[in-house]
Amino acid sequence: MNLPKIEDLDFQDKKVLLRADLDIDVPKDGIGRLEALLPTLKILTQKAAKITIIGHKGRPEGRELKELSLDTVSVALEKLLVQEWGEEKVKNIDLEVSENLRFDSGEVENNEHYAEDLAEDCDVYINEAFAASHRKHASIIRLPELLPSAAGLRFIEEVENLEKVLKDPKRPVLLIIGGIKKDKLDYLEDFKKFADKILIGGRLPEYMPEEINDKKLLVAKLIMDKEDITIHAIEKFEEEISKAGTIVVAGPMGKCEEEGHMMGTKRVFKAIADSQAYKLAGGGETQKTISILGLTEKFDWISVGGGASLEFLAKGTLPGIEALLN
Repeated sequence: MNLPKIEDLDFQDKKVLLRADLDIDVPKDGIGRLEALLPTLKILTQKAAKITIIGHKGRPEGRELKELSLDTVSVALEKLLVQEWGEEKVKNIDLEVSENLRFDSGEVENNEHYAEDLAEDCDVYINEAFAASHRKHASIIRLPELLPSAAGLRFIEEVENLEKVLKDPKRPVLLIIGGIKKDKLDYLEDFKKFADKILIGGRLPEYMPEEINDKKLLVAKLIMDKEDITIHAIEKFEEEISKAGTIVVAGPMGKCEEEGHMMGTKRVFKAIADSQAYKLAGGGETQKTISILGLTEKFDWISVGGGASLEFLAKGTLPGIEALLN
């Protein structure tokens, strides 16, 4: 996929509008998404006159809600930059984080005039918000129509690593989906096009028929309180993992924030980590769980996007990608 790159743009002494993944609750979620922003910021700060970072947090539905302000994210980013680059360098950078885009309904409504307001006085647009690029929102879709545009460094890495699952992967390809978000199941038919086996855990088995005659699907049974998968399901999952050449995991197997419901996630994730397969994980909850279990270094790629990475695997593209390409 030949995405426009930062290196292709002239941003010397220009005003850059940088769309970032800022939908984090600091410090609860950690600063992984901010760290992912650093390589792109490093390049931009070497040449750009001014950088305005835009992003969203939560779903305020056009209301200004203090608890969804990006103030805490802005402070966390500044601390990270000082830690990485030193206070003196950060003082000499003209960089600001704008307030939550979704405080204005024009963002979610993909309003053309709202996008024009965002683009005003800016010269260049960079999309470094892979995790939001499955949304048809103004800052994702409209801005590339108004300004010379490119994908951020992390954005391009996301696409390259996800494409490895779709283009000549090592087989069998195993997809493991969990968590509580039912909409993951909407992509099942698309997933079957590239996956040899799909394992379904978390709370998702509740939304599946009791009798399934599809050999590609393996749906876990749940324990009595439905907060974890059964021992038998764990063993079946481990067996499939041991045979896989490529593994994608999105979502935990149970309510793993509680020690009593950690077994399914712990054993399944450890089996994935110990596998010789190409291993890819996606989504904030998955990333956080992998980190807690101390398995981060054993994965080949951990995507910042949950819904975005799954939609990319299902469709082979995203609205944000198409906006940049067009």
